[in-house]
Amino acid sequence: MTRFQNGSRLLSYTFFRSKKTPSTSPNAALLQGNFQIQQHRHFSNLARVTTKEEKEPRWKDSMDKLRNIGISAHIDSGKTTLTERILYYTGRIHEIHEVRGRDGVGAKMDSMDLEREKGITIQSAATYCTWNGYQVNIIDTPGHVDFTIEVERALRVLDGAILVLCSVGGVQSQSITVDRQMRRYEVPRLAFINKLDRMGADPWKVLNQARSKLRHHSAAVQVPIGLEDDFQGLIDLVKMKVYYFHGSNGEKIVTAEIPVEMEALAAEKRRELIETVSEVDDKLADAFLTDEPISSSDLEEAIRRATVAKKFVPVFMGSAFKNKGVQPLLDGVLSYLPCPTEVGNYALDQTKDEEKVVLSGTPDGPLVALAFKLEEGRFGQLTYLRHGLLLVYTRQIYEGVIRKGDFIINVNTGKKIKIPRLVRMHSDEMEDIQEAHAGQIVAVFGVDCASGDTFTDGSVKYTMTSMNVPEPVMSLAIQPVSKDSGGQFSKALNRFQKEDPTFRVGLDPESGQTIISGMGELHLDIYVERIRREYKVDASVGKPRVNFRETITQRAEFDYLHKKQTGGQGQYGRVCGYIEPLPQGSTTKFEFDNMIVGQVIPSNFIPSIEKGFKEAANSGSLIGHPVENLRIALTDGAAHAVDSSELAFKLASIYAFRQCYTAAKPVILEPVMLVELKVPTEFQGTVAGDINKRKGVIVGNDQDGDDSIITVHVPLNNMFGYSTSLRSMTQGKGEFTMEYKEHSPVSQDVQMQLVNTYMASKGAE
Repeated sequence: MTRFQNGSRLLSYTFFRSKKTPSTSPNAALLQGNFQIQQHRHFSNLARVTTKEEKEPRWKDSMDKLRNIGISAHIDSGKTTLTERILYYTGRIHEIHEVRGRDGVGAKMDSMDLEREKGITIQSAATYCTWNGYQVNIIDTPGHVDFTIEVERALRVLDGAILVLCSVGGVQSQSITVDRQMRRYEVPRLAFINKLDRMGADPWKVLNQARSKLRHHSAAVQVPIGLEDDFQGLIDLVKMKVYYFHGSNGEKIVTAEIPVEMEALAAEKRRELIETVSEVDDKLADAFLTDEPISSSDLEEAIRRATVAKKFVPVFMGSAFKNKGVQPLLDGVLSYLPCPTEVGNYALDQTKDEEKVVLSGTPDGPLVALAFKLEEGRFGQLTYLRHGLLLVYTRQIYEGVIRKGDFIINVNTGKKIKIPRLVRMHSDEMEDIQEAHAGQIVAVFGVDCASGDTFTDGSVKYTMTSMNVPEPVMSLAIQPVSKDSGGQFSKALNRFQKEDPTFRVGLDPESGQTIISGMGELHLDIYVERIRREYKVDASVGKPRVNFRETITQRAEFDYLHKKQTGGQGQYGRVCGYIEPLPQGSTTKFEFDNMIVGQVIPSNFIPSIEKGFKEAANSGSLIGHPVENLRIALTDGAAHAVDSSELAFKLASIYAFRQCYTAAKPVILEPVMLVELKVPTEFQGTVAGDINKRKGVIVGNDQDGDDSIITVHVPLNNMFGYSTSLRSMTQGKGEFTMEYKEHSPVSQDVQMQLVNTYMASKGAE
């Protein structure tokens, strides 16, 4: 194949050599052979022939100039404000609007009415922009722990991230959670210390917290000139220049020399930066140890190598709200974060027993794409795809191109699907495109799939490793007020379940009520409100319920014979063995071990026995909640030649479990939350007393200026309505964040109370 090129117009020329006539020259071959012309757009003049060797740098150059980044942080650290400024400076939007919609418009990335009213991000939003010839795809993620799955989904498909830290609040609980997620998906990151204009701003304190609490190997690449109201500009420690931000929106950057009074501090901080990077980069270490002068380009390259290798986190500074420091941060994204070909992604080859294969996006070869987010739009289901996560063969050629009208195969379901429409997202706006290449993030319409499904062009059978989905911790009974709106109500629940893997819907078998489960009060409140607004269905909500679990504390034997004769074929099945708790830290919650030697029970009945035990463990006899951390060993049994059946052995297993469950000394487990409180010091005693009443355990107490930071472990069951109590105790000055820590055993008195309540409710029925 030969390609002629003129500017952006491309002509593809396929040449077939005739077998009968030997080719003597290219011209003779053209005359004698058959050829086919494919015109990609339209062409006017043929300027030159591009050989295959010359073609490669073209896609390589476009891949090198692509960045997929996410912006993550603790709630209220300024993520959405920062994204708004990035979009403004890159020309994607033409005026700046603030979070909470104070000006009646609201930030571009908070497209949902609820987000603008509450001033929080609920859904991660995708957009893209261009900066200095580079294309940057951005996903703005929520900071609230209840929407943690949105952060998981974003980080799963991103090549780099910006971790935003508040210069006053520092490293907070959700900052730690987000950083943990970044580590899990091995995402290289920059840190951005925001809000330097706020009273009490201390970037060096935050940098030390990042080193101690997040275990970041980090150093500042900038030094602020002034803080709080005196914050004027930034010193770039790599280029040793000063940046001032002038103009009504900080769009004019003025470069100047470092002020004399700050030269000593800048030199000290630059040396600290070089030392820190030298510890993880051998090339810079050699120059540093031999006292060679280190140029700005040498230092920049070393920071890039260390950041891409996830050994170093460069720390930028600024104030997004005051329009200072955003453009240098964008330069840092281009300079230090990796392009798609520099990131190692993995897939599982389904044809080779899920063997791990390394993926790297290049635009030649079969397509591999991951559906990481679903959304119900005005035109049907919108599926966000990241593609070009591709295997590197020894020849290092692979393809990731997806086109409108292409047929793609869902590896998880085996369905073949045509792509009717392909778009690039800009918050809630979309731009139609004809094709997208490896490494890009796009959305497609009309593709029926679940979050986490993998798509290929059919030539390979890879699945991407799935995302980590946390278990829900809270449930609510919900039903529509009007019986006529049942259809819309079901439609809403089905849609939200598809979109959000942490939102679960179930049916209470005893009361027949619909139960919704999620990550916390706010999470469920938002969905109830969305059902009302988006589907015009008023729903009545019951009291929140905690998702308790049951477990056993000791080994117990079982020996049960299920025998029933009713005329004709009866039922016969005997199972013997024991149940015991799984060791602490076990990854599975239920284990079944068939230890029978010989054929006392025919092997075709063993799956029914396992199924029976699993079914019995779904509802413990204490309060009817699932039983976890359970190992069942089957050691013996008996079968009848005629009367034994799958049903007989399944029933025998269920009754055997109930028989020995009490002897295994079961206990109830409740979700315990990690709560971080920030309250003025004068209210510390009152708040600590209230935590003790709620059976909380104080595990940490730090001072931050006039505030106390109290870290506690509290049972979720005792935390309902806490936000109102905290406000009244602290005159509205206290704030808290809460995230799931673990399930742990309840005290004996609480267990008795829960069992009695459960028995009373069963008796009433």
